Amino acid sequence: MRKLYFIVIVFFLFTSTQIFAQQEAQVSHNMFNNMAINPGYAGMRDAICATAILRQQWVGFTDADGNKGAPQTNLISIDAAIRPLRGGLGMTIIQDKLGFEKNIGVKFGYNYHLPIGPGRLGLGLQVGFLNKEIDFSKFKPIDATDPLLASKAKETTMITDISFGAFYQIPQKLYFGLSSSQMLQSDGTLQGSKATLDLKRHYYVVAGYHYPLPMNPTFEIMPSVLVKSDIASTQIDINALVKYNNQFWAGVSYRETDAIVAMVGATFKDINIGYAYDITTSAIGQNKRSSGSHEVMLGYCFKIKIEKIPQSYRNVRFL
Repeated sequence: MRKLYFIVIVFFLFTSTQIFAQQEAQVSHNMFNNMAINPGYAGMRDAICATAILRQQWVGFTDADGNKGAPQTNLISIDAAIRPLRGGLGMTIIQDKLGFEKNIGVKFGYNYHLPIGPGRLGLGLQVGFLNKEIDFSKFKPIDATDPLLASKAKETTMITDISFGAFYQIPQKLYFGLSSSQMLQSDGTLQGSKATLDLKRHYYVVAGYHYPLPMNPTFEIMPSVLVKSDIASTQIDINALVKYNNQFWAGVSYRETDAIVAMVGATFKDINIGYAYDITTSAIGQNKRSSGSHEVMLGYCFKIKIEKIPQSYRNVRFL
């Protein structure tokens, strides 16, 4: 079985990739962010879990007028196992800024857990509400008569869409997931300019493996991969973490044509803390327009234990 697990991961590690023109936010702690991209992950940890990720991408990046247009992402995801529902519930809140555009989204999802072999499969559906805002007052049109840039105000629109995901996991051994977001490819119209914003369907594939070293099991190697695609373009994140004594970890990640990432972190009881630094390898970094990207991750899980009330037993023989 181990050979099969490695074959699956190696297959994705060497899949060819292209530049990914993404609509959805990108993070480097993708191995801790399964809930945000796959509704099938909700409740798979049999606990109530929350994860927060704060990301400042391309530090120092500005336009010709000195405006800070670098992406900024704040993300919080919460999920819990609900035994009476035979599955889990999840929620993700995200704020993503890119240039003069700001997106605030909320997603609510449910998944059903199905035992298969030594692991469990989660099948989830999620509905999302996205508020898009564009500040047209910051644009400088080449053509002053361009009707799409005639507005000098902040304009917003609300878009609703759905996501679907399947996630299979054998605890402390491996996981594999398939998901698709923005499945309806909904669109919204800005109020003043009447410009239409279309969502593009995205596909995600994740896979990971836990491998304790046979000669020293206090060290555990955790390779993983994330493939993102909108069919027109594809991008892959290749990750490798080394965990010591189930408490401290460090590793690297490679995102083709974009960045090499260094990561460190630690676990203190039920709390995970991680930091990632992206070394920008694209033209933005090569031209020294950015000093890299910073990202902080904080996670917390806890289980609710309901103590059983002791009940006395009386036998009629001893009344």
